[in-house]
Amino acid sequence: MSADFWAGYVSGAAGIIIGNPLDLVKTRVQAGTITPSIEGTASTSATPRAFRGQFENAGTLVRGATAPILGYGALNALLFMTYNRTLAVLADSPASPTSFSKVWLAGATGGLASFVVSAPTELIKCRAQVSTERNISSWTIAKDIWRSNGFRGLYYGGGITSVRDAVGYGFYFWSYEWMKRTSSSLDDSDRETAMKVLLCGGLAGIITWVSIFPLDVIKTRIQTQVLHNTHQQGERHTLLQSDSYGKRMGSLEIAKHAYRTEGAGVFFRGLGICSVRAFVVNAVQWACYEWMMRLLQRP
Repeated sequence: MSADFWAGYVSGAAGIIIGNPLDLVKTRVQAGTITPSIEGTASTSATPRAFRGQFENAGTLVRGATAPILGYGALNALLFMTYNRTLAVLADSPASPTSFSKVWLAGATGGLASFVVSAPTELIKCRAQVSTERNISSWTIAKDIWRSNGFRGLYYGGGITSVRDAVGYGFYFWSYEWMKRTSSSLDDSDRETAMKVLLCGGLAGIITWVSIFPLDVIKTRIQTQVLHNTHQQGERHTLLQSDSYGKRMGSLEIAKHAYRTEGAGVFFRGLGICSVRAFVVNAVQWACYEWMMRLLQRP
């Protein structure tokens, strides 16, 4: 495998390990609490809890992390490799790109390619994070989805996920390269260069999430609504059984329902905690990627 593949894999896994606790809070805030409506369909209402209240026990800190650690490493590897190859095809240099429009297009292409991994990874992660079952594993959730709906079930919510990834990663690479260029100087020391990478990576993460957060809220609610439909009936179903239980709403229905019942603010609920996570995770991720690339490309 190429250097950018392994650099992307290691940096992606490192980012998930660091950011999983904050990601769990973000997912739970986005998903809200589902209760029955008069029509008998799912209705979402927010029941915010204190930050510490989101962690029932020490195991909650890593709940839903298994799938992302394995999957997001592969996703990041595919993302960076596709981004670099696309820039090369567009006659630009991945090491020092000159066209911001090509950078955005290459990032969007990489995001679209990474959907193959991100859709099932996000589905399993989100269901693990909002599940009320104690000590439920990502592997159990994956098996239940497979038995219930087969391979297709792993890509539930895949349409909105692919749009989110394409738009988000377009801005991700664009903002990182733009900030690197605007903060560049000829006499940077190694320490200043490292700090610049951390700062640019962290800010790129925040810009990316701000640009796609409403799409991510919709995606989270689509992928977790089946679990909520089960809980609202007071039944004790496994994830396998819940996949065939209750009415599912599409992206447009979810968006309309959320806006009608909770207002426009629902599409940015959890953005604060997500921005903190995005800065920390992407600062570390870009620093790790740049360091790994130097290490692997050293003669």
